[in-house]
Amino acid sequence: MDLIRIYQCLCDQTRLRVLNLLSQGPLCVCHFQELLDEGQVKISKHLAYLRTHGMVEATREANWMVYRLPRKPSPELKANLACLQDCAREQSVFQADLAKLRRLHGKFTDTSPICCSPSKSRI
Repeated sequence: MDLIRIYQCLCDQTRLRVLNLLSQGPLCVCHFQELLDEGQVKISKHLAYLRTHGMVEATREANWMVYRLPRKPSPELKANLACLQDCAREQSVFQADLAKLRRLHGKFTDTSPICCSPSKSRI
């Protein structure tokens, strides 16, 4: 994965917020909708963009499309995701997203346990 591809993906706030949330574990499209307060079409387009560029992986599990960070990220991607995590600690929007994820995790586990079970999440 080259740096141009990575930086193209990182130049959008919604995609940065998605990647920040995925640092905590896999999530379904519907969870991103609720966490980011955005419509399904917008979230799906951003996730498709990230997937096409190798920034996320997706699997269909029952009725849910589950997204996660790559299991084996390239060194360049790994370094840039670590940088995102460092920067996100200083930005209120990213911290608010993570706080909302922590608050809603129980609800997510109840409604779609396939992607949010304790064994698949780091929350």
